[in-house]
Amino acid sequence: QVQLVESGGGLVQAGGSLRLSCAASGRTFSMAWFRQAPGKERDIVAAISWSGGGTYYADSVKGRFTISRDNAKNTVYLQMNGLKPEDTAVYYCAARSTQPAAPYDTWGQGPQVTVSS
Repeated sequence: QVQLVESGGGLVQAGGSLRLSCAASGRTFSMAWFRQAPGKERDIVAAISWSGGGTYYADSVKGRFTISRDNAKNTVYLQMNGLKPEDTAVYYCAARSTQPAAPYDTWGQGPQVTVSS
């Protein structure tokens, strides 16, 4: 079974940048980043197809976040620029590892991202 290992979370001031990485132990199909703030539901932030040619962004992060992947390294990245306090959340990497159209079935441990004002 594929496992996901994330890195790159931390504390940053508003307007700053962070890059999250998610390394998969095997091949995956599409991958995504979700986030969950205290007392809120887990929401999708960005997603990327296996080829990297297709991407999706939540309206709240368009123009500030960029998702990318390196299939040679089985790794997906989330570059976060112009961070705002409302971006504070636990960020989860997710992958479709069994079928390309299946629900996301593999999850990372979720690094904390905290943006101070």
